[in-house]
Amino acid sequence: MELMSEKQWKRWDVTARVNAGKLTMNEAARICGVSVRQLRRMRGEVMDRGKEALIHGNRGRVAWNRIVEEIRGRVIELRRTKYEGFNDQHFTEKLWEEKPPVQISARTVRRILRGADIRSVRRRRARQHRKRRERRAQEGLMLLWDGSRHNWLEGRGPLLCLMGAIDDATGKLMPGAHFVEQECAAGYLRVLYAIGSELGLPWSIYMDQHGSLKRNDDHWTLAEELEGRQDPTQVGMALEALEIEVIYALSPQAKGRVERLWGTLQDRLVSELRLAGACTAEQANAVLERYRPEHNRRFAVAARETDPAWRPVRAGTDLGRICSFRYAASVLKNNTVQLAGLVIDIPPGPRKRSYADLRVEVRQFLDGSWRVYAGEQVIAVHGPTTHGELRTVRRNKKRSRGAPVTIPTHATYEEASP
Repeated sequence: MELMSEKQWKRWDVTARVNAGKLTMNEAARICGVSVRQLRRMRGEVMDRGKEALIHGNRGRVAWNRIVEEIRGRVIELRRTKYEGFNDQHFTEKLWEEKPPVQISARTVRRILRGADIRSVRRRRARQHRKRRERRAQEGLMLLWDGSRHNWLEGRGPLLCLMGAIDDATGKLMPGAHFVEQECAAGYLRVLYAIGSELGLPWSIYMDQHGSLKRNDDHWTLAEELEGRQDPTQVGMALEALEIEVIYALSPQAKGRVERLWGTLQDRLVSELRLAGACTAEQANAVLERYRPEHNRRFAVAARETDPAWRPVRAGTDLGRICSFRYAASVLKNNTVQLAGLVIDIPPGPRKRSYADLRVEVRQFLDGSWRVYAGEQVIAVHGPTTHGELRTVRRNKKRSRGAPVTIPTHATYEEASP
């Protein structure tokens, strides 16, 4: 009878104090979270039966409605074989049609499948009431950013994606908006760098769950499993370094202001691009830079509080380094760093010291150039290259947490706008 929970031990101690006259009935009832009448009944049972009175009678017994292991195993086997890919409700209906039938509820089926690490094939959420969200009170408290892939040049040039951010309080189109070939991490980092350099840092950013912003893969390296979380994306690392709160939208409607911005720009900006005869991304960016002040004069609103809330970039902060691609590497025996076929030579250190086997941080800046850092010291530089974001872990193969970690022997990379 020593298998008592903390709550039961507390009640045992309280009743003892009441019997000793150290607590009144009202005080004891408040401590235990019960009525005085219930405490009086509980006290009487304790005096008659001792600690047994506080322990539930079903302790140690098998629940009468527990699913036997034979049925549980059959449900798991059917779901993994004959009914693979069925959603929970449909699978439950099929179980009732089996010979012999397995007559259990969908709720029980879900509990069995989740316990066996079999995930639902569909994510369902109840319809939620939506209302227009009130704007933030000050400019700089929250931004919304996104990318809009659209036929901006109306066939005169390539299909482009407009990367940009809007202030939630005022609706202003922020500095750094630009056209790229596709939505990518480099585009978001360029927007962040421009805003930080010109205005300061926002307190939070509202965004969707694009792969450049949020890890959407199921891969966990051994280091990530030990830490208990996946490493963030390149954009996520920059936001963490700058202490900017990340807010993920669960639907397009949740970030309606930036979606409405794209609708406006796909009307007005497209007309401006047509008028200017823009045929390339460079020409479109020039038109966009001229158009942005006009757009803000026309559509921006006054914030409820006039004082902006932009956080100044702290003195000594290298914003260019933070808004760049970051990789960890080790210096090889020949004093070089190699990433995806790129070789960076490390010059000798003070007194011709070697950096072999040193763990370093490699950064590719937005202009395509490279720097190698040992702590805060730059020990090597390399000219611009056409490499985009490097992918050191293949994320196209799904793997659930707890499965064996597979790391390729050679790094791979995907091209993106630097």
